[in-house]
Amino acid sequence: MGGRLQPALIGGVFIGVLSTLPFINIVNACCCLWVVIGGALAAHQLQQDSPEPISAADGALIGLMAGGIGAIIGTVLSIPIDLYFGPIMRDWVLRYAEGQELPPEFLEMLNQQMTAAGIIAKLIFSLFAYVIFGMLGGVLGVAIFRRKTPPAAAV
Repeated sequence: MGGRLQPALIGGVFIGVLSTLPFINIVNACCCLWVVIGGALAAHQLQQDSPEPISAADGALIGLMAGGIGAIIGTVLSIPIDLYFGPIMRDWVLRYAEGQELPPEFLEMLNQQMTAAGIIAKLIFSLFAYVIFGMLGGVLGVAIFRRKTPPAAAV
């Protein structure tokens, strides 16, 4: 497995797993931080596999690929996690809001989180956001991890 696929898979698995795990995924609330780090990780891996310095375009592309892979992995992993934690979170929200009137749209959202439409909506939103922030991470990864060009040999 060479080229760009392996670094994109490494970054994508990082993004997908850490963006899905309960409580750890809260870090994504800060500008999709796991996604940015995953894009930078993919750029780092690409640079490690390349003897030449990689370009910002390479970083953007590898970050885009890692973000897309991460969105798919995260959506698939979220299904069993949401099945387990969904009812717990719903009960917690309802107990916390006891005595307060919750908007009917919010209650509907809690009920439809695990429907096919909810899963597809999560995938579409994740693809959109993760691709953008993954590209940002890839470009930042190039700026941080780019191999310096050796000086030209004097003739």
